[in-house]
Amino acid sequence: MRFSTRAIHAGQAADTATGATIVPIYQTSTFTQTSPGEHLGYEYSRSGNPTRTALEVALAALEGAAHGLAFASGLAAETAVLSLLRPGDHVVAAEDLYGGTIRLLTRVFEPMGITTSFVDSTAPGAMQDAVTPSTKMLWVESPSNPLLAITDIEVAAAVAHNAGALLVVDNTFATPYLQRPLELGADIVVHSTTKYIGGHSDVVGGAVLLNDTGLRDSIAFYQNAAGGVPGPFDSWLVLRGLKTLSVRMRAHCENAGAVASFLDGASGVEAVYYPGLTSHPGHELAARQMPGFGGMVSLRLTGGKETAHAFLRSLELFSLAESLGGIESLASYPADMTHASVSPEERERRGINGLVRLSVGIEDIEDLLADLAGALDTVRRGQR
Repeated sequence: MRFSTRAIHAGQAADTATGATIVPIYQTSTFTQTSPGEHLGYEYSRSGNPTRTALEVALAALEGAAHGLAFASGLAAETAVLSLLRPGDHVVAAEDLYGGTIRLLTRVFEPMGITTSFVDSTAPGAMQDAVTPSTKMLWVESPSNPLLAITDIEVAAAVAHNAGALLVVDNTFATPYLQRPLELGADIVVHSTTKYIGGHSDVVGGAVLLNDTGLRDSIAFYQNAAGGVPGPFDSWLVLRGLKTLSVRMRAHCENAGAVASFLDGASGVEAVYYPGLTSHPGHELAARQMPGFGGMVSLRLTGGKETAHAFLRSLELFSLAESLGGIESLASYPADMTHASVSPEERERRGINGLVRLSVGIEDIEDLLADLAGALDTVRRGQR
């Protein structure tokens, strides 16, 4: 089956008890057993639930993975993966990551004795140079959050495997519709299913996809033991969103490309970050790894923070809000929102301060461009 067909059918056969075409919401905490320890495959919904199973099978099918595990959030999924590490282990991570991931690595796992070196994963040799005898994991996002940097996943996999380490790729921005890191050599893929996979800004969730059965068993043990799992209704909402992922991503990519082209060279716009632009340093690599360039666009306005804030306040269709990947367009100022937990010095060094991040939705593009043009014009008038 091809991608869109798998999204609708993988793990989602008609219910055997009733014939329901859509996977039911098995809204139960427990399951009746025929005898102590004898049941029909499920005993307690923290350990497993048929609705969650359907989601895990569908996600694995789309990512080209043998195994899928669903979690209550993207950070819960990341925590489960990082639970593979032990005190004294070392992580090499891309320096441009979601602020919550940076916080998890530096403020949760570092006090446990797990250290992280942050490097520019797009610079030749940077990841290799950061590897030590204690390195057990490489962690990258591509495209990254919020600067949309592109990492060569095959190169990162080679570096990791030569060091006897695992490569973890956060595929949230690309989604399995645009990129399947396992096929490029990654060992583990993580997602915030809150974003494009859910697609409707109405659910929080996460996922881990992988092929290695031993790693799967270790992460599944943590999933059950720590209990950061999605409930049946949340699983159903993500499953519902997943069905339209391909059609939504095509619209996101088309609209984002138009927005990036409009902003590129517009008066008052200092820089545009979008891998679909030929001027983007990762454009050729992105074109090799992805059939489309995604729905995220970042920009820097002349005038810095105050100008960025004025621009954001002037938008009407783009909602000023955390998160991304929904059908509606969102705008954010990462330095004060998604990356506020990163120190001001690090935000400045990494180029996050002054940046505006747009999650381009699937509204009519003419309306989105008019909204952006109006906000830019308002800012320019205010600067006179």
